[in-house]
Formats: sequence, C-alpha cells, structure tokens
Amino acid sequence: MGEGKYIVYGYRWVVLGVFMLINLVIQMLWITYAPITGPAASFYQVSDLYIGLLAMSFMIAFIPLSIPVSWVIDTYGFRLAVSIGAILMGIFGVLRGLAGSNYTLVLLSTTGLAVAQPFLLNAWTKLPARWFSLDERATAVGLVTLANLVGTGLGMVLTPLLLETMSIPTIQLIYGALGALSALLFVLLAREAPPTPPCPPEMETRALMLDGLKHALQVKSFWLLLLVFFVGMGVFNGLNTWIENIIRPRGFTPTDAGTLGAVMLFGGLLGAVVIPPFSDRQHRRKPYLLLGVLLSIPGLLGLAYATSFVLLLASAFVLGFFLVSVSPIGMQFAAELTQPTPEGTSNGLIQLFAQASVVFVYIMEATKGADGAFTPALLFSTALLLLAALAITRIKEPSAADLP
Repeated sequence: MGEGKYIVYGYRWVVLGVFMLINLVIQMLWITYAPITGPAASFYQVSDLYIGLLAMSFMIAFIPLSIPVSWVIDTYGFRLAVSIGAILMGIFGVLRGLAGSNYTLVLLSTTGLAVAQPFLLNAWTKLPARWFSLDERATAVGLVTLANLVGTGLGMVLTPLLLETMSIPTIQLIYGALGALSALLFVLLAREAPPTPPCPPEMETRALMLDGLKHALQVKSFWLLLLVFFVGMGVFNGLNTWIENIIRPRGFTPTDAGTLGAVMLFGGLLGAVVIPPFSDRQHRRKPYLLLGVLLSIPGLLGLAYATSFVLLLASAFVLGFFLVSVSPIGMQFAAELTQPTPEGTSNGLIQLFAQASVVFVYIMEATKGADGAFTPALLFSTALLLLAALAITRIKEPSAADLP
C-alpha cells in the first residue's frame, strides 16, 4: 500500500504480530494469581496481601525503570530493547514455574518479570512510528492494547480452570514456557524498520531523548493526560488485582472472579478495536477520551453494588469497553501533544504514571470494610474518574495544521 512515494510494507503486520504476542504473554504472567488469590495464599502459606504483591511488583518496578528503558528504546531502537524484555520474560517465567511452593523464590522470579515489562510497554508507540502511516498508528496501538487484554483475560479464565486439575507451580511453568516461545519468535521475526520509511521525515524525526523529555514536561495538556492515565490505570489495575476479593464477600467463587475479569477484558478488547479507528479517521482524540471515561462510571458503580452475577457481568463489560478504549487513543494523543519528543519517551512517561497508580491498588486493599467489602474504594474510584473527565475538558487538542 502506498502513500504518495512512501510505502507501507505488509511485513509491518508480522512485526506487530510478534510484538502483540509477547505483550499478551507478559499480561498472563502478571495477572495469573489475581483470580486465585485465596487458594494461592493457602498454597504458599501467606496472606492475601502477599499474593497481591506479586501483581503490584510489576507496577512498583516500573516506576524507577520507565525513564531509563525509554532512553534505551529511543537510543538503540525498539527491536533491541524489546528483545531484552522478551528474553527476561522467558527466563524468569520458567524460573517461577520451577520455584515450587517457595514464596520467596516466586517473588524473586516475579520481580525479574516485572523488570522485563517496561521494555515491552514503553515501545507501544515506537513500533507504529517506525512501520505505520499516521492514519494507522492509533489503530496499531489499539491492537497492542487488544493483545494485552487478551493476555489478561486468558490469565483470568485459564488459571482457575487449570487449578482444578494441576498445581500452581505447573500452571506457572506452562505460562513460563509460553513466554520463552514468544520471546524466541520475536527475536527471530522482528525488524527495527522497513526498507524505506512509511511517511515524510517530519512525521518520523524526533528530538533527542533528554531534549524531548524536557519539552514534554513543559506541555500543560500532557500533564493533564498523565493525570487521566494515573486515574484510569489505577482503577483498572486495582479491579484486576483484587477481583476475587471484591466479589468474595457476595458469595462468589474464584471461577466466578475469573469469568468476571474476562468479561471486563473482553469488553475492553472490543472497545480498543472499535473506537480508535474512528479517532484516527477524524484525527480527534479529546472527545473519545471524555466519552470513554464518563461512560465507564455506570459500569464501576455496578461492580460496587450488584449482587446478581448477570448484572456484575454487564457492569464489567461496560466498564471495560469504555475505559480501556481510552488507552490506545491516549497514547497516540500523547505522541501528538509532545511533538517532537520521541515516542518511547512520551509513551514511557504515560506508562510511568499509569504504573505509579500502584499506590491506589494498595489503598483499595487497605480501606476495605471489616467484612472485606471494597465498596468504599470503588466509590472513591468513581470520584477519581469524574476528576479525570474534568481534566480531559481542560486539554487543548492540536489543530490539524499543528500535526505533521
């Protein structure tokens, strides 16, 4: 397919495909304990909070690593950087499966996986900038978001089902082997850039990393977008981390928790695929961000109060569909707001603030009621989403003439 004299190569889908696969697997490795928090705590003989720490460690590690990893991506290219993360994922995924019932070894292996994650997440906009035209970039980021959601959903659904017939270490070993395989495919098939660029130089060339970082932090609208990601990912990660604990006081099982999480992620998958192309065609980001945040609130309130499993499923779907659609659009919006900051840098800052929301994940657990109910935390989440919507209204969207 051509764009004037610029060619968009079909091999871009191969590169995107193997990149999506490793992002899918890292999410499986991240979320795998969430739907089985109770059984895992019993198996390792630790508290629920220690099991939650396995998921939170990904967010904790991300905070100091995000900016250095972004520098690696922007300096040495996404292929080398992502390969480092993929190889770490394969090694520590297998090691976690071999750790048996030793919680300390499981935590150390999980920390290794957490170190791998920024190399994958911070390249979300770099790959589309190398291989895709401007009109396809939010869609490409949406497809990577889709892969992440599928991975989280598979971890949510498969883990409690597999636990019925095999041990937790065996499940982890299977996931680790899948991580090693996906890493091998990425290293063999990914390429840094096509033979010729997909766009004019002004649409691809970026500032040096440190200059770009300085510029990005001077853009007021970008700070508001960082706040939106901090809130949105705090809510999303909190729900995924504590999904079993949230519904347990209402009499639901770990299998129900896995199903509920999967439905929320399926809704997110559809939202990430359906909505970004409209944003791409109109070259508008702000209205879609505002729509996504506001329409996710009814779903969140449903998760807080519903006692019917059907209503819980409907609420989870609505929340996922609208809230997750914000992510790919917002990441592309960040790249546009911060021109000429490198994509790896703007993406890294977005991911940094998103993962810094780990503090909120901890607050959710710390503020639960005496009966274990998470209702106060979910109501607080609703208030934060309203704050995020207000922040979006203050963002100044670049005009078409401002875009490259």
